[in-house]
Amino acid sequence: MIRTHKAGELRKEHAGQQVTLAGWVARRRDHGGVVFIDLRDASGSAQVVFREEDHAHDLRAEYCVKVVGEVRVRPEGNANPELPTGEIEVVATQVEVLSESAPLPFPIEGNTGVSEEARLKYRYLDIRRQQVGNAMRVRSKATFLANQVMDELGFVYVETPTLTRSTPEGARDFLVPVRLQPGNWYALPQSPQLFKQLLQVAGLERYYQLAKCYRDEDLRADRQPEFTQIDIEMSFVDQEDVIAVGEALIGRVWKEILGYEIPTPLPRMTYADAMARYGSDKPDLRFGQELVDVTGYFKDTTFRVFQADYVGAVVMPGGASQTRKELDGWQDWAKSRGARGLAYVLVQEDGTLGGPVAKNLSAQEQDGLAGFVKAAPGDAIFFAAGARNSSRDLLGAARLEIGRRCDLIDQSQWAFLWVVDAPMFEEDGEGGWTAVHHPFTGPKPEYAADFQDKPGEALAYAYDMVCNGMEIGGGSIRIHRAEMQQRVFDVLGISKEEAESKFGFLLDAFQYGPPPHGGIAYGWDRICMLLAGGESIRDVIAFPKTASGFDPLTAAPTAITAEQRKEAGVDAKPKE
Repeated sequence: MIRTHKAGELRKEHAGQQVTLAGWVARRRDHGGVVFIDLRDASGSAQVVFREEDHAHDLRAEYCVKVVGEVRVRPEGNANPELPTGEIEVVATQVEVLSESAPLPFPIEGNTGVSEEARLKYRYLDIRRQQVGNAMRVRSKATFLANQVMDELGFVYVETPTLTRSTPEGARDFLVPVRLQPGNWYALPQSPQLFKQLLQVAGLERYYQLAKCYRDEDLRADRQPEFTQIDIEMSFVDQEDVIAVGEALIGRVWKEILGYEIPTPLPRMTYADAMARYGSDKPDLRFGQELVDVTGYFKDTTFRVFQADYVGAVVMPGGASQTRKELDGWQDWAKSRGARGLAYVLVQEDGTLGGPVAKNLSAQEQDGLAGFVKAAPGDAIFFAAGARNSSRDLLGAARLEIGRRCDLIDQSQWAFLWVVDAPMFEEDGEGGWTAVHHPFTGPKPEYAADFQDKPGEALAYAYDMVCNGMEIGGGSIRIHRAEMQQRVFDVLGISKEEAESKFGFLLDAFQYGPPPHGGIAYGWDRICMLLAGGESIRDVIAFPKTASGFDPLTAAPTAITAEQRKEAGVDAKPKE
């Protein structure tokens, strides 16, 4: 080894020892012929002191250097209690430049305002920052713990293909041309869903992997075209068995990394309850402000806007004090979400109601409204009216915005729960049905016999784990009987021929004694982001892409040459 010690591990007990350190110059400070540098390596940093005339190296930020010297306790009054190595310094007797650094595109030390694109373009420098490097280490430790837990629970790690065939799973596939078979294409997997079910047919019984997944989805701030999930599947289980494994995995990771003991069993909430109370299937339970259904309250109203299938409300504490500009801003916010606006009533300090909606309400409706929705003087009441699902969605988003604007969310809290009993199907807007999860999700036992007759009423044997308003994992008990699978395909409008074309290899396998099975997949990037205290999954991905899917580091994606296009067979027609 070039070095004898790591810089961040030196302490008072090392005083008097001769050490060799190697790392980067984090800071340099000149004090009248005496030079101080902070030497940083992966373990942390230590202060090194030497006389400039003894070591006439023009050391600059991020030079990679080797230092030989003696550890000593810092002179009285010079200790830095904020650093683990703050009580010592290394008096250098030799400094060697291992490699020089060009002028930096941005400072490594400190949290200066650097654009994300610059950080990603020079990601190898960005990772030198303590916060970013620590996020990588948190992810590493979490991955180790996950493998440890799954091994203890008797799971078998199996890697499934990343070059496969296109199967519909809710998003567009990334496609790869096949040079040896011009005109034919592989697809990158959106998830290992079909393969993990095949592994249950294969009798492995307990499978898992940290799987790379690829989805060609529309742009969104916190979305990556490639992402990682920890994928789990088990045979001869019911929902309770899968939930127990999920709680064991997440509980261990949170305890070992954050020292937080997740109280298990986690609370459960039905999908219907979550939508009614929070307007979301991933409710954030760190604050209140639940939605109030006021459809019945306004059943005899003469106000045409509230003569709707559903009318809901959410209260904003202190919202009556907002300026007209702020209240108009809420309308712009609602319109940006595709709504026509956000009706509101202001509860004045004397209990009377103000705002444009109030004058359209009867005296009786005005008198009882604040009490019905539990609004206090000085509060604002926001309303959404119309179709139940879209109105709840708008109010759920407004609730979260209220939580942020009013600082109602306890950022120190961890709020976990399971959301269960989601619908099995939802209308596709064209007179048909689509699967809420995926077409291999089984129905709850009480709907197994006749879900095809009343698709809108059938509930799925599915479960999602939610943390602080984010879905971090989801799964289901799968269909393992060919007859039931075909009934699901019939509801979805998938013919036997189409099913055979898309899922034939799975359906063929299901002829050979498939066991009852179920599983769950956790979004590993999102979990690691929460553990590391990040704001985006990009914070815990070593070389992420921007929200547009562009990689500033490698400038991918790029165009290909005409020669490459021809060689890959991009434009070739497949042989019959």
